[in-house]
Amino acid sequence: MAPPRNVVKIAVQMRDAIPQLIRLDQAKPLAAVLKEVCDAWSLVHSERYALQFADGHRKYITENNRTEIKNGSILCLSTAPDLEAERLLGGLQCGSRERRRETLQHLVLLAPDMTFAQEVISRDGLQRLGTIIEDGDDLGELLALALRAFLELMEHGMVSWETLSIPFVRKVVCYVNMNLMDASVQPLALRLLESVTLSSPALGQLVKSEVPLDRLLVHLQVMNQQLQTKAMALLTALLQGASSTERKHMLDYLWQRNLRQFIYKNIIHSAAPLGDEMAHHLYVLQALMLGLLEPRMRTPLDPYSQEQREQLQALRQAAFDPEGESLGTGLSADRRRSLCAREFRKLGFSVSNPSLAPHPCLNPGLLCSRGLESLLSYLSLFPQNSNPAQDLERVPPGLLALDNMLYFSRHAPSAYSRFVLENSSREDKHECPFARSSIQLTVLLCELLHIGEPCSETAQDFSPMFFSQDQSFHELFCVSIQLLNKTWKEMRATQEDFDKVMQVVREQLARTLALKPSSLELFRTKVNALPYGEVLRLRQTERLHQEGTLAPPILELREKLKPELMGLIRQQRLLRLCEGTLFRKISSRRRQTSCGSAACPLTTRCCSMGTWRRVPAHPPLRAYLSSSLWLISRHC
Repeated sequence: MAPPRNVVKIAVQMRDAIPQLIRLDQAKPLAAVLKEVCDAWSLVHSERYALQFADGHRKYITENNRTEIKNGSILCLSTAPDLEAERLLGGLQCGSRERRRETLQHLVLLAPDMTFAQEVISRDGLQRLGTIIEDGDDLGELLALALRAFLELMEHGMVSWETLSIPFVRKVVCYVNMNLMDASVQPLALRLLESVTLSSPALGQLVKSEVPLDRLLVHLQVMNQQLQTKAMALLTALLQGASSTERKHMLDYLWQRNLRQFIYKNIIHSAAPLGDEMAHHLYVLQALMLGLLEPRMRTPLDPYSQEQREQLQALRQAAFDPEGESLGTGLSADRRRSLCAREFRKLGFSVSNPSLAPHPCLNPGLLCSRGLESLLSYLSLFPQNSNPAQDLERVPPGLLALDNMLYFSRHAPSAYSRFVLENSSREDKHECPFARSSIQLTVLLCELLHIGEPCSETAQDFSPMFFSQDQSFHELFCVSIQLLNKTWKEMRATQEDFDKVMQVVREQLARTLALKPSSLELFRTKVNALPYGEVLRLRQTERLHQEGTLAPPILELREKLKPELMGLIRQQRLLRLCEGTLFRKISSRRRQTSCGSAACPLTTRCCSMGTWRRVPAHPPLRAYLSSSLWLISRHC
């Protein structure tokens, strides 16, 4: 007969005693269970005892967690948590170093348990441990044990980190800044300061002012992986607590001290495996690095800014300077505006939209104080209600798109010129608009890299590529914009296919970023090895797997039906040949030249092909086989 569902079979052991095998009724009060266990060993005052799990952190059994006891669990009878806390805290006052060491070791072992922690904290255990840490009589094992016990108790969240005193925090900072310090102490001190920085803005500012960045760089460059991890944790905590301006200054300083190169060579590519905690902190650091781009992403182009107007002109001149200067010399104002608008249109800007309302920059009251002459000179380059700056007023991507375009034109001028001129020579509907593509691609990259989003508390998916070189985001854009042009040509896209091309590019970039390439060159190689045809094949394979069409029973049925289906297909093709069809003829320059046709009348048993001067109406093609609309005709 099976035991009741609320009864479990367990073992209870005690030091120097024979273990008991009992049936624990979960419906019975825990005090009654303890009384029965103590009676079996002839122990009095059962209220002085408690049950603990024999393995792991030796968690105390309470009415709240007793459901964790399963069949086969091994428990042990030990001193009640309140008495144990009293005994251990008394041991901290002992003058014997060995006794204090044993007491702290036991305290560290029990501190993760919530029940025991409550008893210790209620008896001013944190203050006693804080005294040991502040006194610093022993800078070795005793200090490390005290720090560990203090951290375990604080992490239960029963006491706020903001209650810590300034002298206490400064003493811990002193341990971090000391040169000759026990290797087990500094990781714990760094861990404590990280928690303080993340939990208390006021104390975080104190830590920021007391712990120099150079000191953290020293800890990061040692070969102690635990110390490296905790130093990186404190560094990311300080960066998270800083303002945008302060964060930029801090990262600039760290980059000047070659931190990025050290992380890439000695941490990411270290012989030792990268731990989960370090991977998370590298993810946070990467997110903070990319987060510096958010202000530019959220800022629209200012039509009053002379610098930004000059940057737009620099884009045009980089692509059309020789042509523009030669054609613009000695031209009238109207001709010059028309030429400039045409060049911006070739760049992919929307510079012709008569329905646009007058721009606020035409307000004379505003112009007086913001450089009237410069702004009017800029606007005079374009026809009325036409201004390429309007494309960059959308946020996101705001000015970040302009930064990307400028970086591409300055650091890859040959690729930039080739992109613009190659598309300028295509038919209008087949050209890939550079500006529109750049703006949309910048938005896409911001979405894929989660720029402007808060950091996850658990994520570890950093990309080593962003630590491989400076200006990694702009370099990634340079690779991506050339990929977009390549995909555009592979898809033979037109202006109407722009969104479809962007979807394919998104998939190409997302799949490649998921591989976490270690360098930008490796990213370039992998993403170029994923052409449009391969994306289609991967989509088809994934769709088949999701639909279950590759299951053995379905494949077997498909083979049985294949002969019949092939016969139907042949019959349908023959009927279609007899009916005839029209198709567009494309020249070698990818331009539509005329309309072709083909038909296979049953009476002649031959195929007629030809070219139409004009597209016929809806009647079947075979009605036109002898019509004068044929330009060329032949039988085969």
